[in-house]
Amino acid sequence: MEKKVMSKEYLLENREEILATYNKDARRFQKSALLTKKEKKVLGIGKDEGRAIAKNVRVTPRKVNIVVDLIKGKSLDEAYAILRYTPKAASPVLEKLVKSAEANAVNNNSLSRDALYVADCYANQGPVLKRIIPKARGSAARIHKRTSHITVVLKERN
Repeated sequence: MEKKVMSKEYLLENREEILATYNKDARRFQKSALLTKKEKKVLGIGKDEGRAIAKNVRVTPRKVNIVVDLIKGKSLDEAYAILRYTPKAASPVLEKLVKSAEANAVNNNSLSRDALYVADCYANQGPVLKRIIPKARGSAARIHKRTSHITVVLKERN
């Protein structure tokens, strides 16, 4: 089944309908409407946020989520303070990622730094690196080196 390519004129004429179908909550088994990068740019979706993604980070998602829960919903300065003084392996990675999302929000979308807060932050499972090590009696075993994809979204408070 082919995806219908929408022209810029069509997108601008039917903006409200397209945004309504895009923002509609879909059930788990139903696919929601996906827009291409060009269509999102024309409709202005994602212009109110700064986003940064780190892929294949060598920390398990379970350990990252502990730190993520601490900063979710906090203002930018408060999130930096929490990340600076949290003794976890994911803290330096998340601090770098928040800094990158802040730069994206300020430079690309011209949002003010003072009103930014961590709107969404999550860690998904990345590829699992498997190492084979020797064991007793000539056998071998696998060690799972888990990785994660971490996403940070900053938005402006109203």
